[in-house]
Amino acid sequence: MEYHITLPSKPRIVSEEEKQGVYEIDSLYPGYGHTLGNSLRRIILSSLPGAAITQVKIQGVAHEFATIDGMRETVMEMLLNLKRVHFVLHGDEPQIISLSAKGTAEITAGNFKLPSQVEIKNPEQHIADFSGKVPFELETTIERGLGYVPREVLTKDKVEIGTIALDATFTPIRRVNYEVENMRVGDRTDFNRLRILIETNGTIAPREALEQSIETMIHQLKAVIGFQERESVNDDVSVPAKAGDETVPGATKVKMSDLGISTRVAAALEGAGIKSAAGLTRKTASALKEIDGIGEKAVEEIAHALAGFGLTLKGE
Repeated sequence: MEYHITLPSKPRIVSEEEKQGVYEIDSLYPGYGHTLGNSLRRIILSSLPGAAITQVKIQGVAHEFATIDGMRETVMEMLLNLKRVHFVLHGDEPQIISLSAKGTAEITAGNFKLPSQVEIKNPEQHIADFSGKVPFELETTIERGLGYVPREVLTKDKVEIGTIALDATFTPIRRVNYEVENMRVGDRTDFNRLRILIETNGTIAPREALEQSIETMIHQLKAVIGFQERESVNDDVSVPAKAGDETVPGATKVKMSDLGISTRVAAALEGAGIKSAAGLTRKTASALKEIDGIGEKAVEEIAHALAGFGLTLKGE
């Protein structure tokens, strides 16, 4: 009698274009088609990093409900068009890009002046029609992130007058669907075939989106293998924690919210199961960099925050 769960095949390409791909995974154990398909779909939709505009500054405009002389669109309509521009940001640091127009012109995403860290995948995207006598000047901030983040979360502090904060949809995914059908494996006909359709906005290939989602799932499952010691999950008890080669008493009492690190970094750490300063002191810098969303700058920010409490990361 069979008593072990067989392994599925590697993903197979059914069809693939620049922004859309269909992939199949065969020989899944009965019931695992929906288990794997639903999990991958949720990860693809919520956990793949992307870039989006978070702030806009327009010369002579104080808020999003204004109008601009010589522009056919209102400021609100122009902001909606800006949200349709698809960016690729190389690196973790926010970047500022700008554009200007004068006379009669159609303003598109291709008019932006870009640093080497920023790419635009749809430069033909219409932003506004302009025919004003006064030159039009616009400046935007591009940041990396995960999923959808409302502007209230992005701007914890008040923004300066003339800066318009925007909700940010960082996900590069437009659509994900999956379906499961039965297939024959040996004498059994109830094994599953999983078919996944992925459509992106062009900033990431659909195949890369599937590969990243599988790696994210593996990384998350590896993190929960085994059990924590009782003391490490009890924040009310002061338990010494190792920081490098030195013992740091009471590190478990310092919560993540006390460190004052950015929302993006805190969310990435929480997603990796690190919820206190004690958890950070048990990690090396290289181990932190393996976490999705944590780069060199984020590690420096974490180290600086820990130093404020007399704590350090674990030595390599």
